Amino acid sequence: MKEEEDHLKHIQGAIDGLPEDFNVLEEQIDIELQIAYFDMARKMRAEEMDQSHMARATADLYNAAVDLEEKKRLLVQLAAIDDVEAFRVIEAFHKQADDEIKSWSVLALQESRMVIQSSLLGEQQVFISTGLGGKGQNIRYFVAMMHADTHTAFNDTQRKLVESEFRFFLSESEGELEEIAFDQQFVTAVFLFPLRQNLHAIFKSFIDECNQFGNFLSEDVIITNVKKLNIEEIKAFINNTKDGREED
Repeated sequence: MKEEEDHLKHIQGAIDGLPEDFNVLEEQIDIELQIAYFDMARKMRAEEMDQSHMARATADLYNAAVDLEEKKRLLVQLAAIDDVEAFRVIEAFHKQADDEIKSWSVLALQESRMVIQSSLLGEQQVFISTGLGGKGQNIRYFVAMMHADTHTAFNDTQRKLVESEFRFFLSESEGELEEIAFDQQFVTAVFLFPLRQNLHAIFKSFIDECNQFGNFLSEDVIITNVKKLNIEEIKAFINNTKDGREED
C-alpha cells in the first residue's frame, strides 16, 4: 500500500509540474510501439539529418526496395529537423502509409510538430502519449467495474443507474463517456477525462452515489490508459490481485 501511495504521489507531482498548455497524442497506439519509437529517436539524435539529405530521404520513403526498418529510421530523422518542409514530407507519407508503418508515422508527425512549435514559441513543448490516446487536454481511459456480488449480473435498473450516473459525474468534471457495455458481472467503459482532475475522487463519489440504491457496485475498480481489456484479461487481473493480497 505504501508503495502504491508513493507511486500515485510521484504521478501527481509530475502532473502538477505540467505547463498550462501541453499536447496529447489523440491516436490509440500500442504502448510497446511508442517505446520502440522514442528509444530509436533517443539513440539516433547524434545522426540528425540536415536539409541537404531531405530529398533523398523523401524518395526512399516511397521506394518499395527500401525495407521497413530503414523507413522507420528515416521518419525518426526527418522528425528531428526544425523545418516545415520536413513536417510536410512526413504528413504526406502518413496519409498514404501502409498499416505496418501507419502508427510509426503518426508518432513522427507528432514529434515533428513539437520540434517546430518549440522553435517558433521559444520554449520546450510537452507531449503526453498513452496507449489509448486522448482528445484536447483529456486522456482516454478504460475502466472495468464489478457487481458487489461477484456471481451476479447487473439488472436493467442497475444498468440504467450506472450509465446515467457515470455520464453525470463525467460531465461535471468536463469528461466524456465514449463507450459503455455490460457483460456478466462486469461493466466496462471508455471515457475521456481531464489530466489535471482527480480521477480517484470522481470514482469514489460515483460509486457511493450508485450504492445508495442497494450497495450493488463493488469498490474495486480497474482503470488503465494503456489498452482496452477483454473479459478474460479482467478476470486474470482480478485473480492475480487476489493472489498478491493472499501472499501479503
